[in-house]
Order: sequence, then structure tokens, then C-alpha cells
Amino acid sequence: MLKILIPAVAALGLIAVAAQTQATDAVRADQPEMAWHLSHEEGMAKLAYGVANSDQLALMMTCAPGDRYAAVYGDVQPATPRLIHASYAQPVDGLTDGGFEETHVAVTDATLAGLGRVGRLPVQGEAGRFVLTADRGEQRLARDFLAYCAATRA
Repeated sequence: MLKILIPAVAALGLIAVAAQTQATDAVRADQPEMAWHLSHEEGMAKLAYGVANSDQLALMMTCAPGDRYAAVYGDVQPATPRLIHASYAQPVDGLTDGGFEETHVAVTDATLAGLGRVGRLPVQGEAGRFVLTADRGEQRLARDFLAYCAATRA
């Protein structure tokens, strides 16, 4: 899993500006559009907010069926008091100088449920607090992600 996350973590510094642009609804024509994307790989579901088919993402959550918590990566994190922080002190690749921070959030958290229900996920990061939005199709992706996480293992 780290082989996939390492390039994403390295690119996250560049994404903060794109996430801030989304927050102010000022989308430039020459800038790729950020949106919600759901993928499945090796039994893991990944819900990411970023540019399609790229490593440019502001937020990614991963889980497996039966997980009570989703791992959260990115420059922005869900703005919920129930976020659990787990820091890793070991460098994970040559591009980082001391590790990365991973957080976890319960898949039943009301903040996450709001993304699927009303299309809004309050987040916070170095750029401050703002809301990532989702259209109806993206809301369905969020609900599918949470349902996949909550499903019992076979």
C-alpha cells in the first residue's frame, strides 16, 4: 500500500493550492479540475479528492471491508473532533525528510456521512478550514465507499 501512497504523499504539497482554489470556487481554465474519485485495489477501497488519473490529490481515504476506521491521507483532513492522529517517524522514501502523518476516522462519523448525504465535507489544513463539495454522482461514490468499509468480511 505504501508503494501507491508514496508518490501521492510526495505530490500533496503541490495540491494545497488546487484545494484552496476549489474552496473559493475560483477555478482557472488552465488548471485541471479536482473531483471525487472512487477506486478499488487489492480489497481496499480508495475515495480521493483530486485530479483524475494523476497523483494530484488533496485528500484520500482508504479502508477494507469490515474496517471500523478509514485511513486518511493528504494536506487536508476532515474537520471532525473524532480524528485520530498516528505519526510515523521513519522516512518512507527519499523525498520525505522524516516521515508522514496518517489519521484515522470512524466510517460512521457524521462528518463523512454528510459527504454522501448532502455533498459537503468540512476539511481543514494549512490553508485553513473550508468545505469540499460533491455533486450527486460523487455523493453516490461517497455512500458506496462508506458501505464498502462497513460491509462484513466474507
